Amino acid sequence: MGIYFRRIERFQVERVPATGPVLFASNHPGSITDAFLIGTALRRRVSFVGTVQLFRWRPLGWLLRVCGIIPVNRLKDDPRAMRTVLETFEACYRELERGGAVGIFPEGMTYNDDLMRPMKSGTARMALELEQRHGGQLGLCVVPVGISYSGKQRYRSEVLLQFGEPIRVSEWLSDGAENRKVAIQRFSKIIEERIQALNLHLPGLAEARLVKAVAALYLDRVRSEVPRSWTQSEELLMNQRIAALVKHYQQAQPERVLVFAARLDRYQRHLKQLRLPDPVARKLGEAGYRLGLGRFLRLTLAVLGFPLALYGWIHRLPPALFVDWAVRRFTIKGARKAQTPHVTLLAGVVGFGAAYGIYVGLAQWIWGWPVSGIYALSLPVAGLFAHGYTRQAAHYPERIRALILSVRAPWKVRRLWRERELLIAEVERARTDSMAVQ
Repeated sequence: MGIYFRRIERFQVERVPATGPVLFASNHPGSITDAFLIGTALRRRVSFVGTVQLFRWRPLGWLLRVCGIIPVNRLKDDPRAMRTVLETFEACYRELERGGAVGIFPEGMTYNDDLMRPMKSGTARMALELEQRHGGQLGLCVVPVGISYSGKQRYRSEVLLQFGEPIRVSEWLSDGAENRKVAIQRFSKIIEERIQALNLHLPGLAEARLVKAVAALYLDRVRSEVPRSWTQSEELLMNQRIAALVKHYQQAQPERVLVFAARLDRYQRHLKQLRLPDPVARKLGEAGYRLGLGRFLRLTLAVLGFPLALYGWIHRLPPALFVDWAVRRFTIKGARKAQTPHVTLLAGVVGFGAAYGIYVGLAQWIWGWPVSGIYALSLPVAGLFAHGYTRQAAHYPERIRALILSVRAPWKVRRLWRERELLIAEVERARTDSMAVQ
């Protein structure tokens, strides 16, 4: 996990009970990777519930069983084998009755986008039924979990894992007068709200696009004023505040939102016409895009680092092609982004392990020790450097365009800057107005 992700931030892990039965309920943006994240973040072992479809690929099925994942058959998997759902519940009950921990994803399925789906009631039903069996004395807790990826399908991205306050199930048992179905719906709603509070919950794609665009503008300004790197939990909190601001004005002043959205669309069209990302547009407007000493030194380092990057990529190419093939072969098109991390992890272990093993074996056969040992140590270092170098090199074309644009069409730079500043000023006014109303 630490190789695939550049940073894994675990927030408020201390909320998780060290002992006793715990049922983890999490959103599900990243398929099996979500289970691996929760399982590796905690000192205690966690068993998970996963669809039986995941076990059909034998290598993955073996790994899932070793990790304690319990297969569950859904109606869409095999309607004739629905009795296995009850067997899955009983398997979870046995683990919890032993004082163990079980993880479950109430959304059921993963998707390419990051919007949370309506949650099914199985988690609430399981928790209430088990606590009821023990007369409210089992001490079962439900711990909500929020998982946020900066780019789940992108190698060396970041992820935030946030744990909520434990919910004691005994406090939500029905008193006998209440209908059992109503009690399950009520408790399920509580779990859903607690998970949403740990994530950026956006009910629709239109609102999601607007929040994302505002965050890209405004957070970039805020980051530039803070003399340190932001934690992912701080960024999530700011995104939640922006989402709340957008929702407030959509309800209170929808015409104001429409005017802002039209200006934002115009600014984004101009960015697209010039083929520039917003951060580069900001730098253009602030101080132009000149070939100063800093950029000259970075360019020099890029030239000097090219041989090492080439060395790394020559060795990375065969296993990288194998990983790309595995992602296309073993992921579902509608959930490819969500399933890419765990397939990349598994295929990477096989592909890079085999390729680097062959390389080192040949070096040992040709040159012997210690050349083969030095060569073996150089492979992972050069591979990571080559990956980082390539990501940086991908930005060179837009930086060159920015340099040319600042010389040939400075009026376009000024127009972009004015549009951007007007948008940020409107966000600031909206934020101030909403605070005054509150």
